[in-house]
Amino acid sequence: MKKTITIIGANGNMGSNISRNLANGNYQLILAGNNEQKLAEFTTALKNSSNNQDISYTLNNKEAVQKSDIIIPAIWYQNQEQLANEIKEVSTDKIIVSIANPLNETYDGLLTEPTTSAAEELAALLPNAKIVKAFNTTFAADFQNQVLHNQTIDSFIAGDDKNAVKQVEELIKTSGFNPLVVGNLSKSRTLESMMVMLIGLSMKYDYNWLAGWKILTK
Repeated sequence: MKKTITIIGANGNMGSNISRNLANGNYQLILAGNNEQKLAEFTTALKNSSNNQDISYTLNNKEAVQKSDIIIPAIWYQNQEQLANEIKEVSTDKIIVSIANPLNETYDGLLTEPTTSAAEELAALLPNAKIVKAFNTTFAADFQNQVLHNQTIDSFIAGDDKNAVKQVEELIKTSGFNPLVVGNLSKSRTLESMMVMLIGLSMKYDYNWLAGWKILTK
């Protein structure tokens, strides 16, 4: 049976790229956002390009979450509390993928304290949901270029619920990345800091926002 995935903010930069890649998998997608015309056009384009007809759109986040198994909020960190309040009563046992990086205005630091993370804050806001950290260490452009110098970009996962983590691993594989599970949700503090470093490197060495992490072994 197909899993239903809602991407909230589907017509944004990250949201559209995640949606585009997952449309090629065996999933039913619900694209949620606040611009009906853009969502309608994007939905039609995805159906045509992926041959996946199980794609719909909505302006109602709560309704979409209620119908879904997995939710990916592709939104700014500053908006996650508002979204959590909106969907809290329908989030029980849902897998929610935290992709947010709590970046400061200059993108060289985090707004969160060292003892927490955006993902852990989301878990506190949605205590009955299963929060998994993923997709936050990749740039939006990476979703169309998952292989750099003949190496598939690694995408890291952190979470406390093993079954939820396993399902997110499959999302990452479908998106074309190499999934690596790094530990429980507290490891998301490290993952969010890693993105600060990657942004800094991209700006310093002019990677043009196309770069990714790779763990190399013998």
